[in-house]
Amino acid sequence: MGRRGGALVAGRGEEDAAGIGVAWYTWLEQGRRINPSVQVLDAIARTLKLDRTERDHLYRLAGVPSVPLDAPATAPGPPEHQAILDALTPLPATLVTARYDVLAYNEAYAALDPGLTLLPSGDRNVLWHLFTSQERLQPLVEWEREVSFMVAQLRAESGYRLRDAEWAGFVRRLSEASPRFAEMWDRHEVASPVARVKSFWTVDGDRLGLRATGFAATADPGTRMWVYTPEDPDTERLLGELVGRLRESGPAALLERGSRSGGGRQGASD
Repeated sequence: MGRRGGALVAGRGEEDAAGIGVAWYTWLEQGRRINPSVQVLDAIARTLKLDRTERDHLYRLAGVPSVPLDAPATAPGPPEHQAILDALTPLPATLVTARYDVLAYNEAYAALDPGLTLLPSGDRNVLWHLFTSQERLQPLVEWEREVSFMVAQLRAESGYRLRDAEWAGFVRRLSEASPRFAEMWDRHEVASPVARVKSFWTVDGDRLGLRATGFAATADPGTRMWVYTPEDPDTERLLGELVGRLRESGPAALLERGSRSGGGRQGASD
């Protein structure tokens, strides 16, 4: 495994500390049915000082569907991710975990969904935003279709994190905050992330057609960079205008002065 030359076998001192013999490790790598407990796997990972990749491999060999996470789901991504997002403007782009925690985004994404970006950094979760925010802050045109698809993706991802207390807590809190989410969650539908065309409302009530395409982040397989590409010239033009207004006044003023909030477009140049 990784730095151990592709093998789990450790030195005698490490074996004793974990309470496991060499034969046991060999059987594990050979795929024999030895049914190790989670406690044993945790002890092995600590004793051998396995990194995240090596520990994932250990748990997969043992047939355990989840691995405890070392860092909170909302930990910021590497600085180079933000540089990539910024370079993509005027295309909206964001870095999102499998739980829909928003780790980073660019100006175009802030212009597309300013309500989300105004939340405290630790509270920026797309699903929480969509199920609990006021209607005027909701950016999705086909809300029912899109959020049910996202909940199905969350359900599929949760199967890999059965022992993750953070995930379980998130689902519980959102179920308590939103009966609509609880109802969708109880459907037990599953889905995989796919490129798809989504319709968004602007702050003025204009409709944008964007193709959402996800790219897996190699540093964390559960994290994706989503890039939104305009489907037509009007969408491209409106996005450019929104980014310009965001730069002039910021996301709060963009929302306040938008027609959907009763401010009207004329306020954008005040």
